Amino acid sequence: MQEAYIIAGFRTAVGKAPRGVFRFTRADDLAAEVIRHLVASVPSLNKEEIDDVIVGNATPEAEQGLNIGRMISLMGLDTDKVPGVTVNRYCASGLETIATAVAKIKSGMADCIIAGGVEVMSGMPFGGWKVVPNADVAKNNPDWYWGMGLTAEAVAKEYKVSREDQDEFAYHSNMKAVEAIKNGHLKEGVLPITVHENYLDAALKKQTRTYIVDTDEGPRADTSLDKLAKLKPVFAADGLVELNEAFASQSLAIIRTLGLDTSKLNVNGGAIALGHPLGCTGAKLSVQLFSELKRRNQKYGMVTMCVGSGQGAAGIFEML
Repeated sequence: MQEAYIIAGFRTAVGKAPRGVFRFTRADDLAAEVIRHLVASVPSLNKEEIDDVIVGNATPEAEQGLNIGRMISLMGLDTDKVPGVTVNRYCASGLETIATAVAKIKSGMADCIIAGGVEVMSGMPFGGWKVVPNADVAKNNPDWYWGMGLTAEAVAKEYKVSREDQDEFAYHSNMKAVEAIKNGHLKEGVLPITVHENYLDAALKKQTRTYIVDTDEGPRADTSLDKLAKLKPVFAADGLVELNEAFASQSLAIIRTLGLDTSKLNVNGGAIALGHPLGCTGAKLSVQLFSELKRRNQKYGMVTMCVGSGQGAAGIFEML
């Protein structure tokens, strides 16, 4: 069985939704730009020798529909010789694509694959434009359709994670991210993206402004525990909340249950600060991990996440 190696990896910065820096940018345009840069970074690679492009996406409809993996392959590689496929395992989609690529290469089904994920959430309601649950499932197993907010509340209640615990975890995640950005630890692997934004000026005439996006938009240098404590609960009135994403309560429950070493966990801040672009997250975290392992000259790293509808995923990487 042959080995599989990751040769190069890039990501964009992560913007806020729904009014962030990428709100006017299509997902296929964003991913195609990254693929063009990725291929250019490996001059010895003949793009027509790529066997597949596997793209994770958690909401594959509207501009993210039509098998966006194939569209991204066509747009990013400028050839119709390389196929493309879209994978949806919710939050683990971007990690699932890497696992699939590794499995295909190790089994001899492929030699070279581009794997990653993309998600633009500004123009897409959570869950998609038209959610049609199975009536019997909704009646007999309503928790199968739970959103992550309700899941976070259930985890917080079961594992006794208080509002104060979650605020403190969120605060430290944010501060680690702010410090990492300040020190340039997140620069490597981030591809600057040129964004063209149309707007109406004071005379109601259409204008265009252009800017470069190269820094994650989420971290807030001016936040504090006092400010977090003043945020209104998003879900239940008793204060058991999911702060920005379902990660404060879930992360603390996992840390406490498994006794994880927090000095090795999300050293540059986590999704609470840096964002969670669903189908992209697994690939994004992998790129961040590779850069940090290289910077620290360390050998092993793991990417892991909770996944919608009661799933989970993890990947272990070895630096060579």
